[in-house]
Amino acid sequence: MEKSESLNVYDEPLIACGTDPITGFFRDGLCNTCKEDLGSHTVCIQATQRFLEYSRFRGNDLSTPLPEHGFAGLKPGDSWCLCAARWLEAYESNMAPNVYLTKTHKNALEIVPMELLKQYAADLN
Repeated sequence: MEKSESLNVYDEPLIACGTDPITGFFRDGLCNTCKEDLGSHTVCIQATQRFLEYSRFRGNDLSTPLPEHGFAGLKPGDSWCLCAARWLEAYESNMAPNVYLTKTHKNALEIVPMELLKQYAADLN
């Protein structure tokens, strides 16, 4: 699998999203992507209890530990590379978590408009 260029929404080098737990399609801590990443795991979020409950309700339980896969489960405050379409779905349901723009891959902009991401930016200066 060949990674897309590792750039954030500002066309700057992508910054690591999270390593505890380790995140990303490639499990490299970054929201890198490639053509095989059909879910586009490109939006770096700051998990909230509200979003984790919403995601579980929608069939993607991110908070339950899966020790057999080395996954302790997400807690509020954890960073995670989320599928861009899932973030947009959460936004449309008024449940979107904050995002880190410097840690969000630029390919997320193919699905989520920058204006929406900026509204939820945890790292906007």
